[in-house]
Amino acid sequence: MTRPPSARRGRKPNAEVSDPRPTRQRLLDAANELFYAEGVQSVGIDRIIERAGVAKGSLYNTFGSKEALVRAYLESRHEGTTRRLSAVIDAVDDPREKLLAVFDAQGELFEEPDFHGCAFVSASAEATPGGFIEKATEDYRSWVRTMFTDLAAATGVRDPEALGRQLQLVYDGAGLAADIDRDPTVALSARTAAAALLAAALAESDTSHASGRR
Repeated sequence: MTRPPSARRGRKPNAEVSDPRPTRQRLLDAANELFYAEGVQSVGIDRIIERAGVAKGSLYNTFGSKEALVRAYLESRHEGTTRRLSAVIDAVDDPREKLLAVFDAQGELFEEPDFHGCAFVSASAEATPGGFIEKATEDYRSWVRTMFTDLAAATGVRDPEALGRQLQLVYDGAGLAADIDRDPTVALSARTAAAALLAAALAESDTSHASGRR
């Protein structure tokens, strides 16, 4: 019978393996992969340790507990989304195109083979009410809503908060549909809907300004 690679090398279970990444990053990368694909409650620490290729004590020495690792995982997802969308927005000059660029970036995620929807939606569905996962989800969603509101304000619409909420609904719905239906083409429908909402809000603002000048 063929022995697994670890046995052929004589490596003991849970022993450190050669990897240039710091232990913390190895654990966090493993958590990102497994928690995102399968859920924070479904994945035990032993699987994280095995995937990271570190000794068992390394997780506790680095994070202290699974809860702290989950917290770090969610923080990394938030930071990653913030960094990615900020770069996309900054790369465009026109205020209207900045807003629509967010949906273009979302569509690129839908095309990735390991796309499993919103990490915060998945985590909060399993979470205890009032816990740190709920707080992390609220912080993330608040950031998304503020992003859309600020982008809407830059276009000159009369009520950027209302448009921001509408755009977040489209953004949320697109992510849910792309995940459940396994259909990345919903990105185009989401962008079209966002463009229509923006056009309607701008038209309303123009009408309001025209009435005010009479």
